[in-house]
Amino acid sequence: MSDLPLLHVEYARNDLADLLRQDDVLAVLGFGRDAPPTGDDPRYLRVGLEPLQDRAPLEVWRAPGPISHGVAGRVRWSSTNDYCFGAIEVAEADFPDVATATEAAYSSLSAFARGGRWPHLLRVWNYLAAINEGAGDAERYKHFCTGRSAGTRELGTYFPAASAIGRSDGVPVLQVYWLASRVPGTAVENPRQTSAWCYPRQFGPTPPTFARAMRGPTATPQLHISGTAAVVGHDSQHTGDLQAQLRETFANLGSLLKSAGNLPAFDRNSVLKAYVRHREDLTRVEAALGGYLPPEIPRLILLGDICREELLVEIDGIHSVR
Repeated sequence: MSDLPLLHVEYARNDLADLLRQDDVLAVLGFGRDAPPTGDDPRYLRVGLEPLQDRAPLEVWRAPGPISHGVAGRVRWSSTNDYCFGAIEVAEADFPDVATATEAAYSSLSAFARGGRWPHLLRVWNYLAAINEGAGDAERYKHFCTGRSAGTRELGTYFPAASAIGRSDGVPVLQVYWLASRVPGTAVENPRQTSAWCYPRQFGPTPPTFARAMRGPTATPQLHISGTAAVVGHDSQHTGDLQAQLRETFANLGSLLKSAGNLPAFDRNSVLKAYVRHREDLTRVEAALGGYLPPEIPRLILLGDICREELLVEIDGIHSVR
């Protein structure tokens, strides 16, 4: 474990231009059509997921500066000495299929990571349209997994924490953004779940390549939590039952905190996202989260398809111990 500073993540309703003038802002993310459009500053990206609210707060990443930023090929990036934010958007129309679009995005990501001062991926987010379209091996998520694996061969088996969610705006552009660091974190697996890269063949020709969480290389614990849903072993649980899926999801999150070093429960230093498949479930999930989380925990509820069509909700986030 190293002594990197904690990445500070918050949800804020500040003006975007004001945020980007602040010297500790590494990245800002907007959600949904009412968020400011992606502009010239590489630290900002608008994500194609609609929020529960008409206008969601901005997600702000802060780290001790100085901060540099720029564009390198497909990659928009910003960095401190310790951390790097990167983002890639790839139009599927420019490629034969989603697998080759994904391979191109991840090949660019891999080349950027290998060639820079921040080669260690801690956390990656992936958003693509129609993630569950297609039956069996033809499902788009399975093709995404094949492309991701092909594009990251040079990175070996150091798998980051990750989420893959279906865009709710339907725009056929693959969005990939990530957090990397100059020293590696420690991957964390969940004893209640099969490691994703060990999934049996029934889940596709190429298993997903991500860790269940990544403990950052920080002096005090900071856990980057992958998309977590109602999966036990390798099987989805409680098909059609939203409340039961939420109970199973929180059982998995509790198990992850324990596996990461008996970390304390979520508190005001945790920042969470819930992805919800059906629009009519957004407010139900909001109400249910009140039974699992103290009110002071920042949370964002977004409309987006989960990578398995039977799953109704998924939760990810960052948990810091201060």
